[in-house]
Amino acid sequence: MTIRALHVASELYPLLKTGGLADVAGALPPALIERGADVRVLLPGFPAVAAGLVDLRTVARLDHPLLGSRAGLQYSVHAPHAAHATLELGTLPANGLSVYMIRDDALYDRPGNPYLDAQHVPYGDNAERFALLGWMAAQLAQHADPAWTPQIIHAHDWHAGLAPAYLRAAERRHGRRLAHTVFTVHNLAYQGVFPAQTFDHLALPADFFDMHGVEFYGQLSFLKAGLYYSDRLTTVSPTYAREIQTLAQGGGLDALLRGRTHDLTGILNGVDYGVWNPATDEALAARYTSSRLAGKRACKTALQERFGLAQKSDALLFGVVSRLTEQKGLDLLLGALPEIISRGGQLVVLGTGDPALEAGLLRVAHAHPDAVAVERGFDEPLAHAIVAGSDVIAVPSRFEPCGLTQLYALAYGSLPLVHRVGGLADTVVDASLENLADDLATGFVFERFEPEALGGAIRRAFALHARHSEWKAAQQRAMRQDFGWGASAQRYLDLYRSLVQDPAGA
Repeated sequence: MTIRALHVASELYPLLKTGGLADVAGALPPALIERGADVRVLLPGFPAVAAGLVDLRTVARLDHPLLGSRAGLQYSVHAPHAAHATLELGTLPANGLSVYMIRDDALYDRPGNPYLDAQHVPYGDNAERFALLGWMAAQLAQHADPAWTPQIIHAHDWHAGLAPAYLRAAERRHGRRLAHTVFTVHNLAYQGVFPAQTFDHLALPADFFDMHGVEFYGQLSFLKAGLYYSDRLTTVSPTYAREIQTLAQGGGLDALLRGRTHDLTGILNGVDYGVWNPATDEALAARYTSSRLAGKRACKTALQERFGLAQKSDALLFGVVSRLTEQKGLDLLLGALPEIISRGGQLVVLGTGDPALEAGLLRVAHAHPDAVAVERGFDEPLAHAIVAGSDVIAVPSRFEPCGLTQLYALAYGSLPLVHRVGGLADTVVDASLENLADDLATGFVFERFEPEALGGAIRRAFALHARHSEWKAAQQRAMRQDFGWGASAQRYLDLYRSLVQDPAGA
């Protein structure tokens, strides 16, 4: 039986990427298609999406009931517009993936970041912009495209959180089930919370604004809507699935998640090795494999040269490719820089975020230009070059749902240094004496989120780096790890089948 599944997301690599969500949305649907599923993706019509798809054609022109700025709410400076949107179907040139796009230029045709204005403030009409995404997903379940109707709606993160709610409301009107729903939490910290009065303009049944619904401490939460109304819940690693059911990491939703523990599954994100493969990566100064590592040394030299660091082949080079936020633990790493520098190590940072963290890192880089370099912003080819050229990739996150950076690092033989949380705990094996003896070690793991624990992991990295044969063995072991999408895609496909084959649909 071929499963028809619609993935609903706000971004998709290579069209638009602000984080790991885009990588997942870009890699999981093709992996499912390889296993026999019929999968399409629904995206908002952001400029990069409209420009990147080919063969776009109109499927439907739909009047929608979302009022937003048209109801007089001062959501944004953007002019009110008619309550209609066009659903278009196009193709992703890279792999032929079928992608639906919602064209509503007044909501989506804005330059720069898809979520933030030029002052880095969330757009005032984001509730309407992403409510339309969820509403359109429910329309597809009601034959908006006469040629294709999904059996499964798979919504990703808060941006798509209203899709299951709109579908449930439609099923109430129709008196029957229209599709089954899966909701994936990529990061519970981002919940899509809006003022309560926003609810009045989203055309959902009045009784949906309830603690058993979309209401969240007197406000409206798109993420909670997804968690409450979906048939099944997933998150992006087994450990994170357990962590979000605790008070410490549940973000106020832990009771709801504990109540749905039997519907919640942790399925590890995968790596698209067609994109992240040092043997074929054209962004690198030289390509290499686990058996031929000379190219990796050339990548390190090129990275040192690119950032103006001292050309020392024996310097332990740490790399960071990350949002510069406290969630990512970079305040802890900033405090550890004196030890890294004093031991002759180097650090390259690519990212942007908290101005205080940016300023702190830049101060150290200014004081030690031969050892520390920081580039603000994001550049995909440069990210590949840093992952390849570094000896160690640091991912010292306070919490980390899955993490893809450490998986890329493993593939490139750059040993990850991580805090034992979420997907980091599930994917990196510490270079303890026992694990080295048993040929298991693939990186450096610290248990407690505190300076002493991070310092210990850094010292283990320097100690192992000084033992060249053991370091090379750990690199090769890391590169042999398989975190491709195959096994995870199969688990999603099994989940879809269990829903479609369940007559109760629960």
